[in-house]
Parts: sequence; structure tokens; C-alpha cells
Amino acid sequence: MAHPASDSTFNEVAQQHFQKKGFVVLKKALPTELRQAVVALATKHLAPLMAPVEYEADVGYPGAPSDREADGGQTARRLLHAYARDEVLDRLVRIPPVVQALRTLLGPGVEMSQCHHNCIMTKHPGYSSATLWHQDIRYWSFDKPELISAWYALGEENKHNGALQVIPGSHLLDLDRGRLDGDLFLRPELPENQSLIDAQETVALDPGDVLLFHCRLFHAAGQNLTDQVKLTPVFTFHSADNLPIPQTRSARFGSIKI
Repeated sequence: MAHPASDSTFNEVAQQHFQKKGFVVLKKALPTELRQAVVALATKHLAPLMAPVEYEADVGYPGAPSDREADGGQTARRLLHAYARDEVLDRLVRIPPVVQALRTLLGPGVEMSQCHHNCIMTKHPGYSSATLWHQDIRYWSFDKPELISAWYALGEENKHNGALQVIPGSHLLDLDRGRLDGDLFLRPELPENQSLIDAQETVALDPGDVLLFHCRLFHAAGQNLTDQVKLTPVFTFHSADNLPIPQTRSARFGSIKI
């Protein structure tokens, strides 16, 4: 479901699609000038690499270098604490089509977490890893499992360069713990999980599109098989009355009012 973000409002059809499927795409929501400014900032912070950074070698996912000393071991996976890097990221998280959609879905008081996502995802040719099927909320601690992430396409995203894959409607499921492995990924060897995985969709995006997805939606991403670096800012939002649980990672930094 692609909702045309040029419309003045986030319409009822788009809202129903999100509630049923767990995601929705806002077409061309990101102005070209702002998109180019974010690309320039990310490129500047990648060469030379500006901390804080998560490296591909740190996560141990399929396709990642074995350690930081291995070939490709200094490849960045995420530029962390993105919001604080430059005011252009503040402008990014406040673009009207996205804010309006978030207020429709979460309520009028929307805040952005500085603890989760708040990054620019990077997928480099040759050394990018694949992320297995997971739900973000399993790593987060809030009063309610009702958060939404915004995935901003700075360039084209498709199955060849590691676009996000989703299992539509999986945000409504309540799975037994045994269907997940020790790292909280879906266990693909289980028949009941394979039927879920078979329902996957790749969310192809054009430059300027924004994907919104629910924190309980199972999603994954493949490796970048092209010769171009893919850059994707990702930020996570919650309602003002959905508070992080004290003394957890989710409460480490204060949220930003949007």
C-alpha cells in the first residue's frame, strides 16, 4: 500500500492499511533538497568515519566480517546517535507528511526516542550483513508495545541492495517464545515459522519515500549486492504517554518532542 504523501492528510485508507498490515509507505514525503542534504551529511561522516559507530563486524550477522581486524572489519553498519549529529536530522524527523501520519496513528503527543534506531543505516558493497527476522520491540522496554519506526529512503531501495522485507500482519501475532532463538530471531527451521516467512514482502522504495512500520512487525533485510553504498536514516517514535521503563536501555536518553 503506497499512500501518496502529496495529499494534505494521512487518509483513512492508509491508516487502515497500517493497522491491518503493520506498515505503510508515504510516497515522495521527503523533499529533494533535504534528502540531498542528509546524503551529504552521511557521506561526510563516513569518510573519515565519525563516531559513534556500529561496525558490521560487531553484530556477527550472516555476511559480516568475522572481526574488526578481518578484511572489511572497519565497515560501518550504522552511524549512531544520528539526531545529535546535525540540525538537518532535526528537520528530517519533522517533515509534515510523516509527523501528520504519526499523530494520526499515535495521538497528538508524539516523541522520538534517542535510545532506539536514531541512526543512519549503511549497507556497503561486499561487506554488508543480512539481518534475520525479528521484532524491534523485543529489544526495547516501554509501557506499551506501540512504537513506530520511520525508514527514510535517500536513494532507491530494492531486493538487490538490501531493502527492508516485512511479514504483513505479523504485528498482530502473539508467538510462543520457543519460535524464537536465543537472539530473538525467528527460527526458520520450524514449519510454523516457515509459513510466516513465505508470506514476506520486499518493500521497494523510490528516493524520497518513507516507510512507517510497527515495532511488533517482523522484518528482515538482505545484503547489498550492488556497487553503491545504501544510506537509510531510521528513527523511532512513541506517544508522549508511552514511557520507557526506568533503569532500562530505553530510558537512557530523553525523548525529543515532535
